[in-house]
Parts: sequence; C-alpha cells; structure tokens
Amino acid sequence: MRTTDTRAVIFGVGTLPRVSELFTQLFPGNRAVVVADPNTWRVAGEEVHRLLEEAGIPQDAPCLLTDPSLYAEWRFIEELDTLLAGTDAIPVAVGSGVINDLTKLSSHHNGRRYLIVGTAASMDGYTAYGASITKDGNKQTFDCPAPLGLLFDPSIAAAAPAELSASGYADLIAKIPAGADWMLADAVGSDPIDRFAFPLVQDDLPEALSDPAGVHAGDVTKVGQLAEGLILSGFAMQAVQSSRPASGAEHQFSHLWDMEHLRCNGASVSHGFKVGIGTLASTAFFEMLLEAPVEQLDIERCVEAWRSWPETESDIRALFGNDTELVARALKETRDKYVGKEGLREELSRLKAAWPELRERIRRQIIPFGEVQRRLQLVGAPYEPEQIGVSRARFLEAFRKIPYMRSRYSVVDVAFRCGWMESWLERLFGPGCIWSIH
Repeated sequence: MRTTDTRAVIFGVGTLPRVSELFTQLFPGNRAVVVADPNTWRVAGEEVHRLLEEAGIPQDAPCLLTDPSLYAEWRFIEELDTLLAGTDAIPVAVGSGVINDLTKLSSHHNGRRYLIVGTAASMDGYTAYGASITKDGNKQTFDCPAPLGLLFDPSIAAAAPAELSASGYADLIAKIPAGADWMLADAVGSDPIDRFAFPLVQDDLPEALSDPAGVHAGDVTKVGQLAEGLILSGFAMQAVQSSRPASGAEHQFSHLWDMEHLRCNGASVSHGFKVGIGTLASTAFFEMLLEAPVEQLDIERCVEAWRSWPETESDIRALFGNDTELVARALKETRDKYVGKEGLREELSRLKAAWPELRERIRRQIIPFGEVQRRLQLVGAPYEPEQIGVSRARFLEAFRKIPYMRSRYSVVDVAFRCGWMESWLERLFGPGCIWSIH
C-alpha cells in the first residue's frame, strides 16, 4: 500500500487486548501516556491503561481532557502541547474525531508519533494526513502525519451513541459525489485521478452504505463496514497527501459553515452532519448536470461572459462583505483555480469532448437525491438544512459562495463556468421546488 504514515492496523471485534502488542511493535522501549476524555476513558481508555500496565509498559498518568466544551480548537492543542513537552511518553489516543485530531497535531509539535484506539465510526480522519483544528475562529487543516498505528474494535464503535455513527455515515456517503467531482476535475485537466487512491475509496462504498438502518441500530457488522470505509478513505488521503479522494463540493459547504461559526440550538454541528447536507446539495447539482445539454454548450458564449480577475475580485468582496477572513480565503482559493478566457475555453472544450463517456460514468456513480435523503433519514442524520440550523435563504446564499471557497474543481465550478448557476438555483429554491423559499 502507498500509505506514508501508518505502519500497522489491528481491526476486528475483541481486539482491544492487543493494544500492548501494537504499542510494543511500533514503540519498543518507550513510555506511554493515554489521552482521552471522560466518555472515551470510560468506554475504552481505562482498559487500555490497564492493559498497557499489565504488559509492563511504563506509563505517565493518563491525560484526561475534561473541559465540557472540548472541541478541536487551538486552546486544547496548547494544553496538550504543554503536557507532552514535559515528557517523552508516546501518546495513546483513545477516542474519535476531536481526541484524534488534537493528539495528532500535538504529537507532531512535540516531535513524536502516536497510536490511536478508535471508539466511534464517526469520521474519516483516523488514518488521514493532517488535523482539522479551529484557530482564530477559522477551521484549518494543519499538516501533520497520520498515526503510526490504529486499533479499532467495531463492537466498541457499535455501542457508541447513534449520532456518532450517523455522522460517520454522512461523511462516507459524501464520497459518492466527491468521486464524481474528481471525475470532472480529471476530465478538464484540473486534477488527474490517482488510480490507486480512487478505487481505494470507491470500490467498497456500495456495501458500506447499504444498510443505514443497521448502522443506526448498532449492528456490529454494519458499523464495522462503515468504519472500514472511513479508514480506507483516510489511507487514500495519506497516499496522495491530499483530501481530494474523499472531499469535493459537499465538503466546501461544511468549510463555509465552519468559517461562519454555524451553531444549531446553541451547539456546534458535527462535521459529518454538515457534510451530509452538502452531499444533498452536490447531488442535486449532479442530477441537473446529467440533464444539461453539455454536448450543445456554446463555449464562445461562456468565454465572452467570463469575468476578468479584477471583476472576480470585486464580486468576491461584494458577496462576502465585511467578513475579512472569508474575503481573504475566497480571494486566495479563487485565485489558485482562476483561469483566463483562453483557459476557460480549454477547460470547457475538454469537458464537451469527454462528456458522452463521462456522463455515463457519473450516472453510474451518483446515488439519486431522494435515495440519499432517505438513507440519511434512516441512519439518523439530518436530511434538511434547517435540521443543522441553516435556513433555506442561508442555504441559497451558500451555493453562491461555494465557487469561491476552495481551489478544488467541482460540479459547482461547472455550473458557474457554464453560466447555469442561477437557473439551477431557481430549480432548487423556486416555488414548489425541493428547498422552496417562496
């Protein structure tokens, strides 16, 4: 496998007692320190501490992050950095998204690797390169290696709160439109498909996504399949040192709402739940793309209407207003993928030429919108934007901001470059439509 960081994985029911074996294999002669929060300590952390102790592995006192507002935020990185700076112990993180990302980045800051014991099938970051941390109010991905080793017992994850598996399921079903976005990017010459990473994510998705009700009910086999799909996504990201194999336009909605500090009923919204709504948005656009007359596209008309960079910069400043962080992000990301008129002509010519074959590949790839919505509902994830605190007016505004949110090419860029954005949005938000705001 082309993964660059993770050297060993133990996956299976009843595998927790092998944590000392894994630690000794990867970190012979080292001290350990268990990192957990009160919930993950109760579920598995205390047992991990005991197993390491029984194996004769020296340990520091466990590091329990007890703040009730614990989140993947910089202040907790600083807290963990201070602790790790005072010891040479190897962190053994016990938890899921927050614990893993905090330990991943803090271990890197302190010049060492770490081991993760996963407790929930809630996201694809266990084996992913980089940590997603909020700093200065901005959700950012910081470069750092994935764990050296992972232990995952699906029976522990199946017993976790149902909303954690629901979040993971929403993150995994997002790989469907993300894969189609990569097909588009490959076709226009923006981002060639990696022939190792793409099938690593995509090949087993149908089975992993086949039983959302079973995942919701805590079926160990189904949660295990979900977890395996998420872990493979992380390996694919390791292999290409990018989130492209697992992330497309649907994740850009999540990034936007992160930067807008989205909260629902006073609480933060999980990454997976934001991405799930983004998946519905992306799927709706793909269904309209499949109906669009791409083969009759008037490329010269699109080129004539294309905005110059000074005009584009002015558009960004008008759209994002006084939010200086979002303006700066949008300017940088848009500049990185901006093409002039000749570049646009080349992109659209490539798309038009590839379309007959590409359309059929995308048609086979995409799960229909109604089916995605049904599966999200069955797994217990939000399936309407209001369920994560996004009004339909705000959702519409998000669509208009997405072309500027990231340099990664997606279906939204196709709509934007072809001049279809406003007509497609009218089909989604107009009277009698799926997200009607009239």
